[in-house]
Amino acid sequence: MRVLIADDSAFMRRMLTKMFESGRGFEVVGTARNGAEAVAKCAELNPDVMTLDVEMPQMDGLEALRRIRAEHGPKGPAVLMCSSLTEAGSETAIEAMRLGASDVIAKEHLGQGEETATFRAQLLTKVRAIGLQARQSRTQKPPSKPSAAAPSFWRLGDLFKSCRFELVAIGSSTGGPPVLETIVKSITLGDGIPVVIAQHMPALFTRSLATRLDAVGPATVLLAEDGTTVKRGHIYIAEGGKHLRVHRRSGRFLLEVSPEPTDAIYKPSVNELFASVGEACGEHALGVVVTGMGDDGYEGAKVLVERGGKIIAQDEASCVVYGMPRAVTEGGLACVSMDPEQIGKTVDDVVSNNPPESRYRASA
Repeated sequence: MRVLIADDSAFMRRMLTKMFESGRGFEVVGTARNGAEAVAKCAELNPDVMTLDVEMPQMDGLEALRRIRAEHGPKGPAVLMCSSLTEAGSETAIEAMRLGASDVIAKEHLGQGEETATFRAQLLTKVRAIGLQARQSRTQKPPSKPSAAAPSFWRLGDLFKSCRFELVAIGSSTGGPPVLETIVKSITLGDGIPVVIAQHMPALFTRSLATRLDAVGPATVLLAEDGTTVKRGHIYIAEGGKHLRVHRRSGRFLLEVSPEPTDAIYKPSVNELFASVGEACGEHALGVVVTGMGDDGYEGAKVLVERGGKIIAQDEASCVVYGMPRAVTEGGLACVSMDPEQIGKTVDDVVSNNPPESRYRASA
């Protein structure tokens, strides 16, 4: 895995280089001290992956990312943004992912100790995942003819025949924020059935994500709070570091936000969200699994499907990392695979066309 490191800090460049050298299958092919150098060395060295700092002299990370994507397009390197764990840093990270960064990592408290070991593990895992996908996309041959557009919700035949959905649950990880933006932007009704989302991100990042998504469409997007009564026309995002679950109480849906189980690999866990939605809604639940590494969501999707719900998966060609959608698709749980635009249109149909005789009673 050929890696280019761009950071204005000599300390960070040395530390990142040592981390990659200590892992298997990585080669640091170069370093850059600012955005301008990063753009030039990207063209010169043709890396598989670039780690890109946000704050750099001469040209910052966002401008460097814009130029790299403009010059190299989808055949360019996968980009991991290194952001400070601050409100400003989290807002910048969300913007970077919209511009084409594959993922983001927060660089805080680096030195000696457990924090550095955790950062190293996350760094190598993220870079390996996004780098492998980038390599595959470079070598894949383009389709001989464009695939037919997925049918709208009302034309998905027996898959959704007579379904009366009450809730949409979305699980998302690496590369997910731009996909979530596409889906939320596609929702045209401001008082449709509610949506709940689990996105793997630190708490400050999920807060910034909720703020951004709230601005793109008529639905109200909020960070989920414990004990909240779910409202129509609202989208609730799980806070990073905590799990989100949905419970039915007296015909209404209530949100539970909790750190338990503390030993879960991912917090928020898509498994926890999907399983609770399956229990609360049964056949009236729609789950959507989009890009992300690992298989979080598979076990929860099994519960949701066993209770009669449906699962949509993002297709491989449009994923930054196909891990999570692959798990539910190859496990026989997904009834259809779609690209983000098709998922957005289908979710809009589900949200907007929910029959009025649904068992779900919206709160006042």
